[in-house]
Amino acid sequence: MFAIARFPRLRAACLCAVLPLATPLGALVQASEADAPRNPLKEAYFGEQHVHTGVSMDAFIAGNRLTPADAYRFARGEEIMVNGALHRIKRPLDFVAVTDHSEFMGEAYSLMNEGAPGYDHEIAVAFREAPNLQVALGLYWKYVLLPLSGGGDPHPAFFQGEEAIKSTWRKNMEATEEHYEPGVFTTVHAYEWTSAPGGSNQHRNVFFRDANVPEVPFSSNEGADPEQLWAWMQAQRDDGKRVFAIPHNSNESKGLHFAEASLTGVPIDRDYAERRSSMEPLIEMMQVKGNSEVVPNFWPNDEFADFENAVTIQQFNGRGFVKENFVRYGLGRGIRYRAEIGVNPFKYGFVGGTDNHNGTPSDVAEDNYTVGSHGYADRTADVRATSSLDGEMLIADANPGALTAVWAESNTRSAIWDSMMAKETFATSGPRMKVRVFAGQGFADSYESYDAMVTDGYAKGVPMGGDYEGDAAPQFLLWAMKDPIGPNLDRIQIIKGWVENNEQHDTIFDVVASGDRLQADGTVTPIDAPIDLATGAFNAEKGDPELMGVWTDPTWDPGQNAFYYVRVLQLPTARWTLYDEINAGVTYPPEVKREIVERAWASPIWHEAN
Repeated sequence: MFAIARFPRLRAACLCAVLPLATPLGALVQASEADAPRNPLKEAYFGEQHVHTGVSMDAFIAGNRLTPADAYRFARGEEIMVNGALHRIKRPLDFVAVTDHSEFMGEAYSLMNEGAPGYDHEIAVAFREAPNLQVALGLYWKYVLLPLSGGGDPHPAFFQGEEAIKSTWRKNMEATEEHYEPGVFTTVHAYEWTSAPGGSNQHRNVFFRDANVPEVPFSSNEGADPEQLWAWMQAQRDDGKRVFAIPHNSNESKGLHFAEASLTGVPIDRDYAERRSSMEPLIEMMQVKGNSEVVPNFWPNDEFADFENAVTIQQFNGRGFVKENFVRYGLGRGIRYRAEIGVNPFKYGFVGGTDNHNGTPSDVAEDNYTVGSHGYADRTADVRATSSLDGEMLIADANPGALTAVWAESNTRSAIWDSMMAKETFATSGPRMKVRVFAGQGFADSYESYDAMVTDGYAKGVPMGGDYEGDAAPQFLLWAMKDPIGPNLDRIQIIKGWVENNEQHDTIFDVVASGDRLQADGTVTPIDAPIDLATGAFNAEKGDPELMGVWTDPTWDPGQNAFYYVRVLQLPTARWTLYDEINAGVTYPPEVKREIVERAWASPIWHEAN
């Protein structure tokens, strides 16, 4: 929520009474994954890969006192007190990764655990008893940001050193183990590494495959350059741990996420590209602070580019939009690097998340956005209609966030982590629509069953996240299913990007449309399905609940490096701002949208020509 800058190394300090660290996590009670139901054709599991509890100091400052255990309970459907009101998710999740900031974890131990060293320190008490956001931010400025700006220690006086960090991390891990129920509900060991040099968002969420985790997480205090994070991750891998990272908010990266050089100014070479590609299989397409796919000013021919762009980001911290901020550009630059140096450093699959700071994972339903996502900052409709997220954007420009869906054989850590590493994932802007994509040869025009289609897809092609290696133009086997409680689907699109004469190009193909609206020239007849502005109800008659088709690239050139990703559009629905107006009586400015076209993005499939 609030900017966390690069900090100096932690000072040494004594902590005499912390959580015992002698028992290894692997010795904690764990249910076996072996008994979990498995489906070799894979199921779509929906979950959260980016959420903060009160353990994140910026969330604590904004009034969040929930723990990771509370977040897991909320994700399973339990009603929780959030921002002074009882609140629950509309539908339980399949999996959750709590990603509290590694920075300030030590402070969280003293702030949140009665009897811990530092708990009764006057500054800790002041933080804990701050009556509103303004007072809390004033304390944050006085005891953290002001010392930092003068080159001092950013840690408040109640900070108890590295042992406090270890204790907080261990409590998070114990909650993650306690709430893991293989086959029913999966919890993932994870955290966020939070670096923003010069206000450029370089944040990464770090994920572990199992309970073999380090004693303490690496933070931007120890290294604010992603290459330092990757070096630490490599050391963990060398020690037998399995870990990867997911960057987020490239829309706030000031062009540095897909830059031509490292943060130290060294031009990207093969070694850098291999290291980055190995460490970062996925990228967060969308979250509360905006959709990072595209924006209309750089992609004017994309009629659906104007979607949750959070344009008021540009009013804060000098984060003006440049083309290099956006995922579609990064995918294209990646295949150009593949041609230039032999490796694609930006070979990303897609996930979604919220970056919710209320401790409420994937609270993404537009008609359930009653307590906001950032504590004091947006907890009521009156505040949301008139205020900004501190240092980020106008609240009216934010959104409830996105979902990650993973095609995995079982709802277990290992299966979900492995499928994420393989990029067999898709993101949605909130709804639980499903999408599958295969690229290959010899697909049928229709199938007697869904299982027959998926079996043929794996037998004759590669799924989303894979590499198509054929010489002939690829056939794409496409399938999408509506959210059971949402409107029907409008269409399936394929976005193709390629390199020609060392220049990046991309185009959009409408490949399947509801109601036989796809014309011979590839255009789609518009569908008129407006929402009811008085109630927020969507049109339940038009569109199709399921779309399926086989498409062959008419512009195929076997000598070109190319990427292909699928975007599925559903019919319009009411935005959370309209529900605020209907239910709370507030009024948003005319330029604020009341209607949206929710969507899903499937991870790309690549063709590498050289």
